[in-house]
Amino acid sequence: MAPGGGRRRRGGGAGGGGGGGGIPPSSSSSSLSLSLSSPPPLLPPLLLLLALPGGGAAVPAGDSMILGMRLEESTKPAAGAPARGPIQVTEGSEVLLRLYGLGLGPGTSERVAFAELRPATANNASVANGTCPERSQDLLVQPGLAEARDTSALLRVRVQPLRKDEQAKTYVLCTQRQPGQPWVPHQGADGQIVVLEEKKSLLPLWLQVILIAGLLVLSGMFSGLNLGLMALDPMELRIVQNCGTEKEKRYARKIEPIRRKGNYLLCSLLLGNVLVNTTLTILLDDLIGSGIGAVVASTIGIVIFGEIVPQALCSRHGLAVGANTIVVTKFFMLVTFPLSYPISKLLDCILGQEIGTVYNREKLVEMLKVTEPYNDLVREELNMIQGALELRTKTVEDVMTPLQNCFMINSDAILDFNTMSEIMESGYTRIPVYEDERSNIMDILYVKDLAFVDPDDCTPLKTITKFYNHPVHVVFHDTKLDAMLEEFKKGKSHLAIVQKVNNEGEGDPFYEVLGLVTLEDVIEEIIKSEILDESDTYTDNRTRKRVGTQKNKRDFSAFKDPVNELKVKVSPQLLLAAHRFLSTEVTLFTPNFISEKILLRLLKYSDVIQELKFDDENKKSPRHFLYCKNKAADYFILILQGKVEVEAGKECMKFEAGAFSYYGVMAISPPPVSEIRSPSHVSGLNRSASLSYHERSDSVSSPVSGSNNQLNAGAGAQYVADFSVRALTDLQFVKITRQEYQNGLTASRMDSCPQSPDSNAPKPDTGLPEKPEPSAPADETTSLLNERNCLSRRSNHSPLENSI
Repeated sequence: MAPGGGRRRRGGGAGGGGGGGGIPPSSSSSSLSLSLSSPPPLLPPLLLLLALPGGGAAVPAGDSMILGMRLEESTKPAAGAPARGPIQVTEGSEVLLRLYGLGLGPGTSERVAFAELRPATANNASVANGTCPERSQDLLVQPGLAEARDTSALLRVRVQPLRKDEQAKTYVLCTQRQPGQPWVPHQGADGQIVVLEEKKSLLPLWLQVILIAGLLVLSGMFSGLNLGLMALDPMELRIVQNCGTEKEKRYARKIEPIRRKGNYLLCSLLLGNVLVNTTLTILLDDLIGSGIGAVVASTIGIVIFGEIVPQALCSRHGLAVGANTIVVTKFFMLVTFPLSYPISKLLDCILGQEIGTVYNREKLVEMLKVTEPYNDLVREELNMIQGALELRTKTVEDVMTPLQNCFMINSDAILDFNTMSEIMESGYTRIPVYEDERSNIMDILYVKDLAFVDPDDCTPLKTITKFYNHPVHVVFHDTKLDAMLEEFKKGKSHLAIVQKVNNEGEGDPFYEVLGLVTLEDVIEEIIKSEILDESDTYTDNRTRKRVGTQKNKRDFSAFKDPVNELKVKVSPQLLLAAHRFLSTEVTLFTPNFISEKILLRLLKYSDVIQELKFDDENKKSPRHFLYCKNKAADYFILILQGKVEVEAGKECMKFEAGAFSYYGVMAISPPPVSEIRSPSHVSGLNRSASLSYHERSDSVSSPVSGSNNQLNAGAGAQYVADFSVRALTDLQFVKITRQEYQNGLTASRMDSCPQSPDSNAPKPDTGLPEKPEPSAPADETTSLLNERNCLSRRSNHSPLENSI
């Protein structure tokens, strides 16, 4: 059989795995080799013969010619066989080949064999296409089913296994034209068969499935523990051990020992996760038999079952999962010890010790705000925690009361009823005392300092502040509230003056007072709420928002004595000096006439001490004259403060006089002895006879007319001044009318002559002669006094007596 050109056939009867054939020249024609590069598909072999030279000539009897072959079936198909090229079969398989040609019959299998294709050498370049000197027994050819036509035949070929070191081997088709003739190899790749190594599974199928499922579980466990355990930092585990539930405490105690070795645990989990995922991919590749399929399957399995599901579970229940899988974790830590422990030590040296999550003040406050809907803290507790955490970030300037809104008292104030009522109505217990201007705070007045102060004494405020001498605590405006709280806790003071250094503008810097800060302000900032008491006027001293209702606002005017209140405020020292001067220097006010007790009550009467404001524009104003020359007067005057000008005598001598000069003694002198009423005539007056007869006639308080009643009491008793007294400055003076003096005399006599318990009338004074009955006006005056005294006794004593 002469060699002929070979080509691949596809489709129809000639399609399939591949085939080739030799076309030898007929015996009656010259040898000619023709190669068709691109034959039409499905072209029958017979048409090919017609295209050859001498086409259509008959093949000699007994001869056969094979044009090509294709693979019909195989017991072990080769995976991934290409569409073109040599036929690929698997070792140990049995294949069915279809041959195409001429003169094919039942004996075709005896003239077909396969030889191992060896590469050409330099000495013999045609060895691969030689005469098939060595036919291989690796491919055993057996006859197939008989065909009715002689243009095709079926052959069964049993492929023997390859040697251990061989992965593939190529064989070439060798044909024999007639028995006894040489074997001729088929030219081209279409006459070749490639035997491939059979791919064997590493493990049995059932074991691979079990391992893949287990590896997915381990992958998920490692991924979940990596998230769950590493998210539980050591600080949080300590917190859970101390304040968690019993179950959480038990879980934390199990996890905490291995969690302390953070890098070692991390390396073990990551190494285990990588090892499991890699093994899973290899097993899937062996099971599926395709690299791309194994990658896709492993990716889907690892993402769903090894990452998403376990991490979603462990992110919420990491403590429980980590505690229940602690044995597996320790086992893999031991397995990976040779590799993970050195790496963890290297990380410890590079990164340092793991401290855990530590929240600063701002983060802790923000965490409380964010977790408010989920924790069991009420709003007030959150405010207190937030206020305590923010205490160090705020200054006293943020919580102080501005200076213009502070209640303060001038150091020159007199502690009379009005001043003390104002202090009580303010509701403050610590009151700054300033001098000249409000920013010059000199002292602090505590309300408890006023416990022993009588408003009637009109004590100067300086006397109290100098006696107690409370320290004034001054702080700068940028002082932190925590430092301010520590200062208040020392007990020195619960009120501080806030100041700052003002260096704006030209000139030297100076201290500027900004306001006041109290312990209450700091506590309100801690609890984030306003502390209101019954005396507060504002809910917040900074916003000046008023309290809604003030039902308990107290009016201290009920304690005020409107009758005995001094219209002119004098100090207790000056009042005492006036009392001492009158009782020792002026004869009519000595104890022989008026007792010191009655004299003091007389001086405290509302209209006795008066004040006169000097008018510089009208110095000769009639209002400036205390006495007018040649005009009647029934009152006595003692100058307490100020200067007067006295003009006396026919020569009109003028001189100036000052404090503690007195005038008009004769104006209040008693009438002649015959006019003096004996005690028996005023038996209706008791010991508590009050001098507060404020319903006297207008003539009593008149500086000019005097007392008509007293003047009518005795003929010729009217006093006419032969001098004039005019004010030169502002004056404070004592003015006692004759009526007031007579009432004082009467009260003094009643005080020195006590009443008998068996009689309403006092006993007559045996030391004085009995006096005749006074005139009717005197009786009228006495009766009025008696009525007034009776009313006073019925109303539980007079206000003046109570004040004394």
